[in-house]
Amino acid sequence: MSIKSFVESLKGGGGGAGDVSIHPAIDNGIKPGSDNFQGGTLLCHCSSNPVKVSVGAQTAHNHACGCTKCWKPEGARFSLVAVVSRDAVSVAENGDKTAIVDESAPIQRHACKECGVHMFGRIENTDHPFYGLDFVHTELSPESGWSAPQFAAFVSSIIESGENPDNMDAVRTRLRELGLEPYDCLAPPLMDLIATHTAKKSGALPA
Repeated sequence: MSIKSFVESLKGGGGGAGDVSIHPAIDNGIKPGSDNFQGGTLLCHCSSNPVKVSVGAQTAHNHACGCTKCWKPEGARFSLVAVVSRDAVSVAENGDKTAIVDESAPIQRHACKECGVHMFGRIENTDHPFYGLDFVHTELSPESGWSAPQFAAFVSSIIESGENPDNMDAVRTRLRELGLEPYDCLAPPLMDLIATHTAKKSGALPA
């Protein structure tokens, strides 16, 4: 790719990776989480009678995700998604407004039927490596202190959403500037967890 095409590919035209928008919640820097944080409430984007989901614990493995399934705010290249024990997640108000986006998907994403915001993703398959964890978007909470994003996953998948492939070097550079190591799958600890689960199921490792 030529220098000219590289510069032209950068959003905002400023000529540097810092002009590439990742997600509005982190484009100006990542706020650290709080060790003493105990959870909060997630709200959909409806101006009246919003869906309210209670999360009674701190989240983990917060990350920027480029997959085409996760909910992203308007204009964002990536979603921000974290996990928390499903036992800590409950619908507090207006649960009748939610529906599962795709019941055949491994992660069943419960979304508001009016504004489209995904409130939480739940795995019902007890054989899934991540069973017992719910996926949540902590940007939907008015509280601060949630775990900070730590890495970027499925980075190349943003091409499937229409991203120009010529932009990817700039996108990965910007992610690293923000302190988010880009991966085209999940981060190594999560990939190790999946492989360990598979090995125990097959008998390669003791259960």
